[in-house]
This record gives sequence, structure tokens and C-alpha cells, in this order.
Amino acid sequence: MKITNWPQFERPREKLLQFGAQTLSDAELLAIVLHTGIKGKNAVEIAREALGTYGSVRALMSASKTQLTGTLGFGVAKYATLTACFELTKRSLAENLLKPHSFTQADAASNYLLAELRDKPHEVFSMLLLDSQHQLIAFRHMFRGTINSAAVYPRELVKQALEDNAAAVILAHNHPSGVAEPSQADIQITERIKRAMELIDVRVLDHFVIGDGTAVSFAQRGLL
Repeated sequence: MKITNWPQFERPREKLLQFGAQTLSDAELLAIVLHTGIKGKNAVEIAREALGTYGSVRALMSASKTQLTGTLGFGVAKYATLTACFELTKRSLAENLLKPHSFTQADAASNYLLAELRDKPHEVFSMLLLDSQHQLIAFRHMFRGTINSAAVYPRELVKQALEDNAAAVILAHNHPSGVAEPSQADIQITERIKRAMELIDVRVLDHFVIGDGTAVSFAQRGLL
């Protein structure tokens, strides 16, 4: 049945306008984003099927174009709309990183890094480059690894810090296993990077290990 044939109080858009977005289910919110259905299915049915297939909004956010347009039958317009919404979510988290002195506390960066790294199927080693006021210059993915490792070269990180004229950096990498506990190898490479950065007078403020919904700070653990 088309959503326009539903009682008005059951229609997602009308519910949102009357009661607020927080009262809608994930499927209803997704249906509003999708806007229209396809032949034989309304937008809510498509949304429920998508969430049922991937299990969560977060998993759906990580799905590729091929998966969404193939498995679920999304058209390119729906894929583009959905991707734009997910990107806006990430950018809203990133806005906090542009505030002055936003890196004086570990929590300022952890939410953004979680959104960027926790769903990567492979290990990614990234770096936040900061100026002398600890404001963001750039966020760069430096190395990409396999399912459980990434080759990290301190000289390349130093080169990038010089290129961006950074005064300080925050390191971050994900554990695709979902376990955010730092390994001995993580501790050793962090110490090597710290020593290399000291040669060019760049401070390593922190190193975050990103797991499944958890970010562990080296600074908070006393590992720096």
C-alpha cells in the first residue's frame, strides 16, 4: 500500500512534523530520506528491508554503491541522497574539530575518529595535523593495511607534518577486529613516531585506537 493511502498520523513525514524526529523509528526516518518507493514497495518497506539486510543504520552507512544499487535495488538517485545524508553526519561531527583549542581534551577528537575509522574493513593509520593553537590543519589517511595490520613509516609522517607546517599531531588507527585495546606493536610504533617528530619539534599529543564503538586514548592511558 502506498504511504499516501495510510492514515495521516501513521505517515512518517507527518509524524515527524507533529511529534518530532526523535519519535520515529530508524525505518521511518530512512523512508523520509528515500522519499519514494519502487514498484511494489513503498519507502517504509524499502527502509525496513535495507535495515533488515544490514542489521543497523551504522552498517548501512558503510555499504557500497554496488551493494545498495544491486542487492537492495536502490536507484542511483536514492544512493546519492543516502550517501549525502551520511556525509553530512560525519561533517557535523567534524565541525567541533574546527573550534579553537578543540584538542585540549581527548573526547574532542574521539567521536569524529570513531565515525571515520570504526567501520573500515581494513586497518587504516591516520593523522590529525594541528597548528600551534591546536586547531585542525588537515586530517589525512596515511597508510592502509590488511584485515589486521598496516605498515607505518615514521619518515612519511614526518614528511607530511613538515608539508602541512604542523606544530602538533594526533595519531589514530582502527582495529578491524573491533577490539580497541592497544597492542605492544602499537605502543612501539607510537614511541618511534614520537621520537621522529621530536627531531622536527612537532608534538605527538595522542594516539587513538579505534574499535567497535570505542576509542582508546594513549594519553589517557599514560602511554605517551
